Amino acid sequence: MIPSSSKKFINSITELPELTSLAKSSVIDLLKEVDFLRSVARLKQEKKQKATLGQFLTPSPVATLMAGMFNKVNLPQIRILDAGAGIGSLLAAFVVELCNKQNQTKEVDIVAYEIDPFLVKYLRHILNLCAEKCQIAGISLHYEIKEKDFIEDAAKILQPNLFKNIQNSSFTHAIINPPYLKINSNSKFRTLLRSLGLETSNLYTGFIAATSLLLQPEGELVSISPRSFCNGPYFKDFRRMFLEMMALNHIHLFESRQEAFNDEILQETVIIHAVKQKQKLDNVLITTSTSVDDDFIMSNSLEYKEVVHPNDSQQIIHIIPDKLSQEAIQKIASFTYSLEDLELTVSTGRVVDFRAKEFLRLSLDEDCVPLIYPVNLSKGYIEYPAITKKHQALLNTEQTTSLLVPNEHYVLTKRFSSKEEKKRVVAAVYNADKIFHSWVGFENHLNYFHHNGKGLNINLARGLSAYLNSTIIDTFFRLFNGHTQVNATDLRILKYPNLEQLISLGEQIGEKLVSQEEIDYLIEELLSMNSQSEHDIIAIKTRIDEALQILSLLGFPRSQLNERSALTLLCLLGLKPHDPWQSASSPLMGISPIMEFMAQHYGKNYKPNTRETVRRQTVHQFLDAALIVTNPDNAERPTNSPKTVYQIEESALELLRTYKTTEWEKSLSTYLSSIETLKEQYAQERELKRIPIVIEGEIITLSPGGQNILIEKIIKEFAERFTPGGKLIYVGDTDEKFAYFNESALKDLGVTINSHGKMPDVIIYHIKNNWLVLIEAVTSHGPINPKRKRELDTLFANIKIPLVMVTTFLSRKAMVEYLPEVAWETDVWVAEDATHLIHFNGEYLLQAYKVNKNSGSE
Repeated sequence: MIPSSSKKFINSITELPELTSLAKSSVIDLLKEVDFLRSVARLKQEKKQKATLGQFLTPSPVATLMAGMFNKVNLPQIRILDAGAGIGSLLAAFVVELCNKQNQTKEVDIVAYEIDPFLVKYLRHILNLCAEKCQIAGISLHYEIKEKDFIEDAAKILQPNLFKNIQNSSFTHAIINPPYLKINSNSKFRTLLRSLGLETSNLYTGFIAATSLLLQPEGELVSISPRSFCNGPYFKDFRRMFLEMMALNHIHLFESRQEAFNDEILQETVIIHAVKQKQKLDNVLITTSTSVDDDFIMSNSLEYKEVVHPNDSQQIIHIIPDKLSQEAIQKIASFTYSLEDLELTVSTGRVVDFRAKEFLRLSLDEDCVPLIYPVNLSKGYIEYPAITKKHQALLNTEQTTSLLVPNEHYVLTKRFSSKEEKKRVVAAVYNADKIFHSWVGFENHLNYFHHNGKGLNINLARGLSAYLNSTIIDTFFRLFNGHTQVNATDLRILKYPNLEQLISLGEQIGEKLVSQEEIDYLIEELLSMNSQSEHDIIAIKTRIDEALQILSLLGFPRSQLNERSALTLLCLLGLKPHDPWQSASSPLMGISPIMEFMAQHYGKNYKPNTRETVRRQTVHQFLDAALIVTNPDNAERPTNSPKTVYQIEESALELLRTYKTTEWEKSLSTYLSSIETLKEQYAQERELKRIPIVIEGEIITLSPGGQNILIEKIIKEFAERFTPGGKLIYVGDTDEKFAYFNESALKDLGVTINSHGKMPDVIIYHIKNNWLVLIEAVTSHGPINPKRKRELDTLFANIKIPLVMVTTFLSRKAMVEYLPEVAWETDVWVAEDATHLIHFNGEYLLQAYKVNKNSGSE
């Protein structure tokens, strides 16, 4: 039926002709075929070659999102460009989008650039499938693959030439995932891009600029790239050029920098849709999602001037995802002082340790000076020496004099932080009174604030450090910093309070260690920030962080520790940002009221069609953890009814009311000891990735952990051994009801399934014996007992062929507990004894029995 493992199957593929036998475009979904080929290509692609070319193949969910962002897909003739096509994922998604719409398009011309010969054979195969798909839809598709460097070719096309008509080289649409690759100032690419009027340090911006130049007036561009071009001096020239000829229309941001390309890119990624016209649009739509598979999309429409300020010489692109972020910007706008106004400077630490290796020392000897690393920063101050393997001292010689600064008071910040860290800007006071020496060295991964090379007033240092560590700065900084560093340039761009305010703030703090809550309170009070605005940024962020901490302590896995889950918990507790935890309640709330609560009290507006994501990716997990209950007011209401309501479980409510009190630790311990925690339930799942299985040449992935570990074994071991040559009809999933469902094959057998019926976990049609095999995977719910057997008999009442029912377990130990419940005339299979079946009362294994389907069989 299927190969024994997807890896073995993929390794058996060597040439494209073998791939064509997997499916015809009229039978298999084109995007699933593309994603399969992408998986094959990724496994075979040389890592060295990928790094050299800056190639990162686009996953189908991303491609589909991008293809859906175009406005005009109803033109009679479309000419589309993909400047770095890879295997053709983006073009395939565009073709699917085109064919699924009722429009007037009759002809599509594709120009696809790809210089990697390994990927070209995949690209040609995909474009042939696209042509077949278009033919079915009544659209004529022509394509040209250009196996040449895009930048070189674009430079030739765009060079002024009286005898050249570039009309045939202009496009109505462009969809690109440009290569991410730094380029040296003396490289051929820099020279070619300069000929187009662009000075840039990364190839991806060159691709976007050249593609934009090749568009027709009012042509549309959709591109996915790192977000770093949106701000900073390195991409100022690109922003000027791009925004002069293109008008932004839609920007989509992924909250996690690893999501779009599965940890291959550390940069935060952004998708932009822009139209080639000088006249700017009235509004720009900003959407945000956690990951590529997450359709819980936050939406915010902004006036164009809020995204790109008309008088901004830097032409910074402000990606503001929600009203809360808008208010953060407004509050920061009340600070008008630059570092220059304050007569302060921020510089990067002078000691590059690998260059000064011969002068590094583990301890502070007599002829050494202290050397401060990021590891020395702790709770707003410097811990020196730190418990670390890092060198803690630098030899004080003539060769190292230029690396040192006077041992005075400074403010230090870490240069590297990720978006996923709790704080992006981490600042600390370097108090010279705590370290007795004349000089000090700051390692290169630190920035330090100083006054003309000298130290700061100690109260100024304390006040400045508190300001940089505040929630309002963290919120603001996340809006504009899309790369992995907190550079000195980023800190220079910030606006600050005046000297008197900073010194006063420092006096309030003194030498004591202050909490985040105290810092935010002092900032709010001392700097007269208006906390009575529509949404209190600090209160909202604090409350969301508190909810995330609670979910973590309750044992929820990392995939659940996100803003969506935190907000859902707060809504089900009826807690507003300023409400004390002791006032938590247990309202009955459906999904729509939950989302309305988020918008009204937390300033988070999500698209209405994302309700199912809240239900599927948060509420279901809360139910599994017994944190909430469903329909406590009406036990008869179906769980998938639009009127379904949820309520916090009573003991959980009692626990959460003790949060932030002296009773919390005791209450938490009692609660966890009385309920099976998710820490135990998800212990194995945290270490696993999604489980790949191959069904008729198609890769399907199951969510990790739970019953899906057993389902994988059913498909790869049970099916091959006991239903050889059988047809897999249905596979359930822990997260999704249907991971795979060949509904037409079931209809051919005379069965139409009511969506309200509880399906077995796996269904296989045993072709040789003409049986339908229904399989339950037992990990948390029970086996096929007499009651469940009657349910399955009823669900498949119309079938004309015999039913065979099998209960499966991972181990004998797991089976023993359920043996008394197993229905007669069913089978049991244990994965650890994969070659054997246990049959309950019958002459043959895996035997179908003709019984009265409306009665029990025991």
